[in-house]
Amino acid sequence: MSGTEEMTGRGATLRDVANRARVHPSTVSRALNGSTRELVNPATVRRILKAAEALGYEPNSLARSLKTNRTMTVGMLIPDLTNPVFPPIVRGIEDALADEGYTLVLANTDGEPAKERRIVGAMRGRQVDGLLLATALREYPLLDDLAAAGLPVVLVNRTSEHPTVPSVTPDDHAGMGMAVRHLVSLGHTRIAHVAGPQLMTTGLTRYNSFLSWMRVAGIEPDPQLVVFADSFKEQAGAAACEELLGRGADFTAIVAANDLLALGCYDALHAQQLAVPENVSVVGHNDIPFADNFGPPLTTVRIPHYEIGVKAAQLMLEALRSRSASLVAVHLTPSFVLRASTAAPRG
Repeated sequence: MSGTEEMTGRGATLRDVANRARVHPSTVSRALNGSTRELVNPATVRRILKAAEALGYEPNSLARSLKTNRTMTVGMLIPDLTNPVFPPIVRGIEDALADEGYTLVLANTDGEPAKERRIVGAMRGRQVDGLLLATALREYPLLDDLAAAGLPVVLVNRTSEHPTVPSVTPDDHAGMGMAVRHLVSLGHTRIAHVAGPQLMTTGLTRYNSFLSWMRVAGIEPDPQLVVFADSFKEQAGAAACEELLGRGADFTAIVAANDLLALGCYDALHAQQLAVPENVSVVGHNDIPFADNFGPPLTTVRIPHYEIGVKAAQLMLEALRSRSASLVAVHLTPSFVLRASTAAPRG
């Protein structure tokens, strides 16, 4: 088949792409593999990609897996599929992995350790090349099992207290500082904290950082103004805020450990005819996709969701290329998003 003829009756092969691009098949193979693409002249890569697209060429993943002893799949576990924080992270992972020819296999654990272990077992049975875990707890013995099995692992958005694998998280300490400093700058001193679950590094780090930044501002945190939610969900935020209100301690602002907890605070405050921000200012954390549609739109700390996903995928690819890849803990810088849920305290 010549390079100018069109495909008919069968799928395009690597040799067909080579003929169309007027190069050797081995050059096509290198150009279509992200890990070896840099070995090919950029102009030739562009010509090969254009030929592959024109022919509708799809690499034979089975043949590649037999040749490389890899399935070209990476598994990912997330604790709650309904949490809006995860889709943009997953998108970043998918995009970065796809550039290297990998497919992401996603699974939801519902935060249940037994279910998580079953899923991990199933993914290992399907011979995924590595695992991205957004499910880590502070004490996380699963990591030891996976390390013993020699499976590349990267932690995403959470880590453990004894990390043995690379991780990518937002800089939660810096983010909490942004939230506290903003409220203090408005004149708030009676600031409450609706903390996340302390079994997770996210909840613990943001709680400890809240205490630290309050003291930096010259305000000793009042234990009566700290309440712990049992999950990072809206209902848990409402229950925690109801507990806070029930204590009868005076406060003019709330820093919530994530946006869903902040939304739960909205529910509890509104139920007591307390307006946001007229009676109580509220700051969230994460900037989930619809935070600007809250009533009122939520002031929050924005974590770089997509970039977290991309960096996690890059660390996974490094681990797949070299089993001696370094153990790194990457913290990506957040930013502050000012909306309508905060104002100076009345009086």
